[in-house]
Amino acid sequence: MKIVDVTVETFHYRSGMVRDSDGHGHPGPEHDARQSLTTIITDEGLKGYAIANISKGVLESVIKPVLLGESPHYRERLWHQLKERQRLNLATLTDKVLTVVDLALWDLAGKAANLPVHKLIGATRDKVPAYASTMCGDDLEGGLNTPEDYANFALWSRDRGYPAFKLHTKQPPYAGAPSAKADIEACAAVREALGPDVPLMLDPFHYYSREEALYLAKELEHLEYYWMEEPMDEHSMSSYVWLCENTRLAICGPETAEGKMHTRAEWIKAGACDIVRGGVGDLGGITPLLKVAHLAESFNMRMEVHGGGPGNLHVLCAMGFPGEFYERGLLHPFVDYEKPAPWLNKINDPMDDEGFVHVSQEPGLGQDINFDYIQANLLETY
Repeated sequence: MKIVDVTVETFHYRSGMVRDSDGHGHPGPEHDARQSLTTIITDEGLKGYAIANISKGVLESVIKPVLLGESPHYRERLWHQLKERQRLNLATLTDKVLTVVDLALWDLAGKAANLPVHKLIGATRDKVPAYASTMCGDDLEGGLNTPEDYANFALWSRDRGYPAFKLHTKQPPYAGAPSAKADIEACAAVREALGPDVPLMLDPFHYYSREEALYLAKELEHLEYYWMEEPMDEHSMSSYVWLCENTRLAICGPETAEGKMHTRAEWIKAGACDIVRGGVGDLGGITPLLKVAHLAESFNMRMEVHGGGPGNLHVLCAMGFPGEFYERGLLHPFVDYEKPAPWLNKINDPMDDEGFVHVSQEPGLGQDINFDYIQANLLETY
């Protein structure tokens, strides 16, 4: 089997999500937006798909020269070849672009083997407990504006079946943010609402000082929180070593730091985290995420997967020991998460009333793509 073509089809849709000046998503006025479908096509007619925005330019100049004529089963070699090309193409060949290619290759491999990806890897389970992961704080009345808003939404999440809850607190450009004190007020309100036994987590502003990060950690110790993520710039690994040495709260990371599995290995060696962090979009696909999962297991550490989506879900259902939760969201009181995106016939991560997300048993990644919608809403590629 050989790869004969790689295509990108860009289409438009109506979105009710907007981004603030720092890039965080919030509910907002409906507007036109765009998305892309990447397809890897073989000479045997099998196709692998991934949905994410990707530039036609980087596809033609970097990706196609690596993939065309190659066997799609050589995912490891193809991933390394693209990774090595990042050195001179950092502006365009990002880890998110690597993710698109890698996901499509895994989707294709599962279809060729007639297996869902987690069983192709080597499954440990078919469902995983989820935590409710909120959007960042906002100034919307009844949204995620006040500690009471977070508490009310935490109660709704508990009633929906989520066994755990994570706050993303207010971040710039919102007035008063960042504020470590305001973060703790929201965290305290959620703890009071849910009681002492529900696992709670915090993902705050990412550029607090050491003193502010330690204040957060110490307060979260008293509130018996489960972990905290990325309260400081992750390029300062020594700051995280210092933080881990000065708190009993579990510190989870690195999340967005570049360097893939190499950076995670250095953090483990240095003692800069208690729980390792990684997701397909942070690392460049399923291929490197598996490396980090095995790395964590080798050190008897948990690895909590960053973000949702089919790639992360399939890896979680192949991991077993290192990963406890699926991050479901981002959630908001004004957003119906159960409604599929217009390019999907059903959501990727259905959750039952007991808080378990069930992985697809269809071959490949198992996305139920609405190809008719995509074809009816195509735009010129760019």
